[in-house]
Amino acid sequence: MAHDHHGTEHRSAHGHRHGHGHGSGTDIDWSEMGSLLEAQAELLSPVYERAMAWLAKEVTEPGLIVDAGSGPGVVACLFAEAFPGARVLAVDSAGPLLERARARAARQGVADRFDTLTGELPDVLGELEYPADLLWASRSLHHLGDQRAGLTAFAERLAPGGTLALLEGGLPTRLLPRDIGIGRPGLSARIDVLEEEWFARMRADLPGSVAEIEDWPALLTAAGLRHARTRSFLLDLPAPLSDRARAYIASHLARLRDGIGDGLDADDLATLDRLLDPADPASVHRRPDAFILSAYTVHAAVRPL
Repeated sequence: MAHDHHGTEHRSAHGHRHGHGHGSGTDIDWSEMGSLLEAQAELLSPVYERAMAWLAKEVTEPGLIVDAGSGPGVVACLFAEAFPGARVLAVDSAGPLLERARARAARQGVADRFDTLTGELPDVLGELEYPADLLWASRSLHHLGDQRAGLTAFAERLAPGGTLALLEGGLPTRLLPRDIGIGRPGLSARIDVLEEEWFARMRADLPGSVAEIEDWPALLTAAGLRHARTRSFLLDLPAPLSDRARAYIASHLARLRDGIGDGLDADDLATLDRLLDPADPASVHRRPDAFILSAYTVHAAVRPL
């Protein structure tokens, strides 16, 4: 089974992802969405922690860290722990998710240097009181119609010597073997195609959408930044999975069915339904071969002094 590496896993909210929504928001159950986003980010915490350790080799003693598209604040709180001398600002368009972020910061004892800012990227970054030493954008940039202009706006909010870090790209996640014993083998690859098509439609429908070659280091350089570097980080959760990881797979596949199920043929849809049926021995709730394997790519560059 696959899982989109663009970050379209939150399609149950009609294309909304944490950090940048494009609908009215009235059809989104924020309490449910927040818990799903938190569960996903907590599962990915080892990836984020390794990415932060990598960034820390170049980013020393930052004063302000901005998480642009923070969602419920799991990653922002990890930044607060990884950089104990920094103030952390979680920025998102969804106020209810930032309420979760503030509550998490309080639980983790970092509320005294943790703030939130509500608004749409990138314009809301103009409200920063002072420039950022590190601006982190995890799969929020690709929800802006003009990614090049968005990157330029991000770069302008950096202090001289500050770092912009983008989590974009990587590899589709695999959750089950190629042949799962039910249905036609290769379901993951067929889902990958549908998710790529969904992502292309999502990008095309954005206000002011501009087609862009996704050469992130080149785009960072074009935004006036220097010393672009890239590193990928592996999430490898082998079978047997924890109950938390298994629950994440089930919720992810349910959202996947809602988002691209219409594009699957009858046999593949029947297979997906069996994978989601807790009473079926072949379901992800019960089968012993479920795993989570993916790669997440971070691109970073520095504003010249």
